[in-house]
Amino acid sequence: IIGDSKKKVIPVGTLDINLYRDDLSRISYQPVLRNTSIPFSIHDKWILLVDDVLYTGRTVRAALDALLDLGRPEKIELLVLVDRNCRELPIQADYVGKKIIALPNQIVEVRLREMDDKEEVVIFERKKDEI
Repeated sequence: IIGDSKKKVIPVGTLDINLYRDDLSRISYQPVLRNTSIPFSIHDKWILLVDDVLYTGRTVRAALDALLDLGRPEKIELLVLVDRNCRELPIQADYVGKKIIALPNQIVEVRLREMDDKEEVVIFERKKDEI
């Protein structure tokens, strides 16, 4: 949408943050590593970091660390589809699609038409062994 309105091609990439997580020593499984695909220099660029759900802020912190290992952007802004509050780190989104209230024992899942054939935000209870 932004590219269409500005008549520009806006480069898009994906970022794997698994090795930047601060809970690697606490989880019992091996993280699944995916590829980071940012086929352009981020040096001196404005970066719009997009996440589906902003919760504790730890995922965003890991993403910032991963991005900064790739270069020095001029500016990074954060866009989240859903902000559920309950921050553990001082991270706030610049752009928010929807704010909701969810309890710590709940999971918030964003479904997108392109991947799930419908758009919705689903809140469900975390299983007792996941708490």
